[in-house]
Amino acid sequence: MSSKNIQRTEPGAQEERAQKKELNKKITEQKIVVEELSNWKKNSRVYTQQPNSNIFFLADKGETLSACKKDLDNMRKEYQDI
Repeated sequence: MSSKNIQRTEPGAQEERAQKKELNKKITEQKIVVEELSNWKKNSRVYTQQPNSNIFFLADKGETLSACKKDLDNMRKEYQDI
């Protein structure tokens, strides 16, 4: 009899790992966005893209930074819940 260690995983566990990996990637991207916005000059112009569109509109830097931070916090909470 062979003494190979065969690791069996449930299908749900693999899906959960894939979901965690994807969410971790999005968290990293969001961290970079927040850092970039934080380091821009105060009078820099910020444009936000409209959902499901290729149109960009001028936005307030402070509001955009705040929204990005909120999104990052929500992603972190979701990651901890998984």
